[in-house]
Amino acid sequence: MNTLSSASSADGIWHNLHLADGRTAQAMAIQHGQIAWMGEMDELPEAFNQLPRIDAHGTLATPGLVDCHTHLVYGGQRANEFAMRLAGASYEEVARAGGGIVSSVTATRAASEDELYALAAPRLQQLLADGVCAIEIKSGYGLSLEHEAKQLRVARRLGRDHGVTVRTSFLGAHALPPEYTGRSQDYINLVCNVMLPALHAEGLVDAVDVFCEHIAFSLAETDQVFKAAQALGLPVKLHAEQLSDMGGSALAASYGALSCDHIEHLSQQGIDAMRAAGTVAVLLPGAYYTLRDTFLPPIAALRAAGVPMAVSTDHNPGTSPALSLLLMANMACTLFRLTVPEALAGITVHAAQALGLQETHGVLAVGRPANFVLWDLKETAELVYWLGQQPARTVVRQGVVALDTLGLM
Repeated sequence: MNTLSSASSADGIWHNLHLADGRTAQAMAIQHGQIAWMGEMDELPEAFNQLPRIDAHGTLATPGLVDCHTHLVYGGQRANEFAMRLAGASYEEVARAGGGIVSSVTATRAASEDELYALAAPRLQQLLADGVCAIEIKSGYGLSLEHEAKQLRVARRLGRDHGVTVRTSFLGAHALPPEYTGRSQDYINLVCNVMLPALHAEGLVDAVDVFCEHIAFSLAETDQVFKAAQALGLPVKLHAEQLSDMGGSALAASYGALSCDHIEHLSQQGIDAMRAAGTVAVLLPGAYYTLRDTFLPPIAALRAAGVPMAVSTDHNPGTSPALSLLLMANMACTLFRLTVPEALAGITVHAAQALGLQETHGVLAVGRPANFVLWDLKETAELVYWLGQQPARTVVRQGVVALDTLGLM
């Protein structure tokens, strides 16, 4: 495997490839890190003749993948909870027994920033090897200003060090920390009046998220956090309707939310509100699978309404310890009945939209930054067909060749 340095420019004529979306173009001109032309080689404009030729050897080309919902930075792990669930414990029972999110909070608070980085970097590297070119990383395992900042600083550092686009989401309203037991309103006031302004001032927050659920935060508390985010000009997202219909999706849509995520119990009212707001529905089949859920998200209704559907790993230590976005795409097809084109859009263009990155990621188009993956596959369906493989052979992120197992460069 050749993992190339940041000096490895992707500028050149990439030819002998085929596009996963079915377009007939078999070549791309990359110039100054951007896609400057797409088409057939015999139609190559003379202006690009001086660029080097790069033979893609008949590989399948897609936009760089986008993992739009992760909790990548945390301390510890929660394999014991997996065993508890196998013995019959529910998500709520695990949480009320002192497990769940609060368990990860304890481990994350105990870890230094460098220790959290050392734990998160290999996780990120595995996702990058799967073709990911942009990723969201949430906080939410610190639940104090000091420790939320620590998580978000690690997320920023991961992006810089690995040459990947990272979007951060402040998820201070993820769970009630132990020191605030019985004082939910006091904690939400801290989130809104102290934590969020300070983290925003440090440049650590790209969006604000809340876990709106009966075991987490109420609709009124969610609204308070969203108002605070809106006052700072920050977009919002929501963990919504995972365990019950709280009406959170409609509330989030009223704030023009980027996305509502999980949404197994999403109502038609929520769907209509999301459609009107252009809010993306983020499907998280890894959590659905791990929790052995049986209540399916309303895929047919979302499809009928034209709500864009994204798919993500939801990587976290408790309910989705997943590190393959392709596997999640397979699960979205197998468990949720997405079509192959829907699954591909779900890990590219719609996932980019869920992060507000639709102008730079998720599509292959002239004028866009060069973010693409070449796969050792012949058919688009193979992207979601194979289990346990990493067929990415070349990955270009922001005009730089980040991975090259074919020796193209």
